[in-house]
Amino acid sequence: MTSHPALEHDWLGACRRAAEGLRSVLRDHPTSQERVIETGETGGGGDRTLVIDAEAEDRVFAELGRLHDEGARFTAVSEERGTVDFGGGDVLVVIDPIDGSLNAKRGLPHHALSVAVSAGPRMSDVIFGFVYDLGPGEEWRATLGEGAYLNDVRILHPPPERKTADGRFELLAVESADPRWLALASDDLVAATRRIRAMGSIAVSMCQVAATRVDAMVSLARTRAVDCAASQLVVRESGGEVAFVGSPDGPLAAPLDLEPHFPVIAARTPESLERLMVLPAV
Repeated sequence: MTSHPALEHDWLGACRRAAEGLRSVLRDHPTSQERVIETGETGGGGDRTLVIDAEAEDRVFAELGRLHDEGARFTAVSEERGTVDFGGGDVLVVIDPIDGSLNAKRGLPHHALSVAVSAGPRMSDVIFGFVYDLGPGEEWRATLGEGAYLNDVRILHPPPERKTADGRFELLAVESADPRWLALASDDLVAATRRIRAMGSIAVSMCQVAATRVDAMVSLARTRAVDCAASQLVVRESGGEVAFVGSPDGPLAAPLDLEPHFPVIAARTPESLERLMVLPAV
């Protein structure tokens, strides 16, 4: 069990209040016509900012401000605002207000709030992760050394991965699903799995591995920390495996900044993780 001083603050409560704020934002913008409206600005992650992105981030930052007023000191790294100082120190809070915003604006189910609290600058330093999938209304969370939870039920004994008679995964989640990248990976995907699912949210796809709803997950492109910092801890605390492919300093050494650095893969076993390392990525 970790005893990092940062965890003395009520991150879970703040995340839950922020998630309720996001639900309110989406209720206030129920149609695709409303959700596609842009602010005219570009976020810290490089994407054009939607009104719903900005309003969602406002709700998250209101909760971060409350924690700061209560004594928490940290630096926020967020999809839209970039890096924001809340008193500095080594603690980082990595936020994507709506991972899967394309789904959100189109009215498709999977889009999530993702918040990670880290004691240092790398994925391996993350000590708390929270993912709220606004489509089905599912809360995934994990604290380093204390396990992973789905809707307050600890994920203690997830089902084993399923494979076909010829050794392929039964179901593999694929993200960064640009058709060009899928084409490049098509032969390897055929060799690795019987079926694929593209959910449109890296955070959500990774969490599915924690409960073995999918047998593994791969990103075919470099990922940003805001998309996967929280969910990678959920997978690891469920007993699963995660690696950032190509990271020279180790599989969990990807930095917690706004740049896309490495593809990410998640699986239930070390052997399955190793098998997926061969998939091409851009």
